[in-house]
Amino acid sequence: MTEPSTQQPRRSPLPPTATATDTDSGGRSTVPLDSTAQLLTRVTAQLATQLSLVSRNGTRRPMHRTRPSDTPRLPAAPRPSPAEAAPPTLLVVAHGSRDPQAVRTVLALLDRVRDLRPGLDVRLGHIELNQPLLPDTLDGLRGADAVLVPLLLGRGHHVKHDLPAAAAAAPSVRTRIAAPLGPHPLLVEALYGRLVEAGWDPADEGGRRAAVVLAAAGSRDPDSAQDTRRTARMLAERLGGVPVVPAYASAATPTVPAALRALAARGRHRTFVASYFTAPGRFASAAASAAPRTAAVPLGAHPAMARLLLHRYDQALSATAPSEMVSLLASA
Repeated sequence: MTEPSTQQPRRSPLPPTATATDTDSGGRSTVPLDSTAQLLTRVTAQLATQLSLVSRNGTRRPMHRTRPSDTPRLPAAPRPSPAEAAPPTLLVVAHGSRDPQAVRTVLALLDRVRDLRPGLDVRLGHIELNQPLLPDTLDGLRGADAVLVPLLLGRGHHVKHDLPAAAAAAPSVRTRIAAPLGPHPLLVEALYGRLVEAGWDPADEGGRRAAVVLAAAGSRDPDSAQDTRRTARMLAERLGGVPVVPAYASAATPTVPAALRALAARGRHRTFVASYFTAPGRFASAAASAAPRTAAVPLGAHPAMARLLLHRYDQALSATAPSEMVSLLASA
């Protein structure tokens, strides 16, 4: 038996960062050894890591909160805010007219709406006679959300049947249908403003000779006539009690000339015609021709009309349940 070698192990030629190994008499590797400095550094780092897992009260901290003691703490990157979804398109549904002034008037109204709410997608669709037709506008909104706001003044066939049918024929568009514009106080403000432009003198309010004929298109639907009568009552209140008589260009009575004659028979000779139309057209022209003096122009792009379109749009968005949508169509 040979005695163990008393020679000191040879210093490894490896660089300081490498790990040296001890060898036995046969040259085989035994236990890995580090330099004293490396060993102390490793022990210190491990101890710091273990201590960082324990809080001052002796409880163990979550692993995700720990970091090596020699790693600088960087400021947390700001979380990106989720992108807000674009609001539904406001799709104004106009009736349409052969009068070229009608489309220009409606487009001016839509510009007012865009000025009041920048960034809102506002589009136009016609029921008939003008481009773009409502089905074409809906076709361009595939996969989008839209609120159909009728540029119509009361309940009638178009609101109750044509608009729901058009929405049903465009299943790729998620649609809601807003209530018609009237009756509403903003509509009354627009009517009053147009009367003042036509020469209405506030001194006539309460006078015994003054009166107003509210000239509307007319409809066979009793709900439409009811809405027009309600608007007439609201306008009469706005005028300080001056009589306001609803009259119609078609489908209902009395006609505008008949209403003017009836008022004259009652001594109401200072009469004005309020044009209860959203834009120029054949019916508006016929009503104006019957007026004994200058008739008020259609409501058109009056500022109150733009505000009312947005009000109906917002109202439809807030009604989320189907029953609420039915209620909107049933009453303004």
